Amino acid sequence: MAKLLGNLTYAVLLGVVLLLVVLFGFYGDMMQQNGAQFTNGFFRFLHVLCGIMWIGLLYYFNFVQIPTMPKVPAELKPGVSKYIAPEALFWFRWAAAFTVLTGLIVAMLSGYLIEALTLQPGARVIGLGMWLALIMAFNVWFVIWPNQKKALGLVDATPEVKAKAATTAMLFSRTNTVLSLPMLYCMVSQGWLGGV
Repeated sequence: MAKLLGNLTYAVLLGVVLLLVVLFGFYGDMMQQNGAQFTNGFFRFLHVLCGIMWIGLLYYFNFVQIPTMPKVPAELKPGVSKYIAPEALFWFRWAAAFTVLTGLIVAMLSGYLIEALTLQPGARVIGLGMWLALIMAFNVWFVIWPNQKKALGLVDATPEVKAKAATTAMLFSRTNTVLSLPMLYCMVSQGWLGGV
């Protein structure tokens, strides 16, 4: 068991196998009888899965890494900045992209994409959540990531530029943390509170 679960690839593959057992064991008939409903539900699952990765890493950066780095001895900081942070940022930015992509697909399959994006009655709550998520994803790709590349030394930059880039990345990461609260509320409350 340790060999299986000790390897992340094997553990994820095991999760996929169990997912397939659930899909075909419980939803096999639905896939054949109502493929559109099943497809929508599956994209909702993917949307939530990607969102957990994205927001989980956002919270890791803001609640763990950023507050802890000043306490880390100077000789140990490269372990984070050269290995952990670049890897976490890889998953962070791609999780953001796929969360947005799967969310737009769900909205399209559910028939409320245009209504939500234009904040029409009945879809204002989900629309607001979508716009907040789009702003957050923009911040990830076009502000946080470019500045983190400088701050972590992945691209050449002077010490002054690195320091400024680190501050900018942190401030936009904190902005995303602030936006995540109303965004998540809008996403989960649309169904039970109505769209307003």
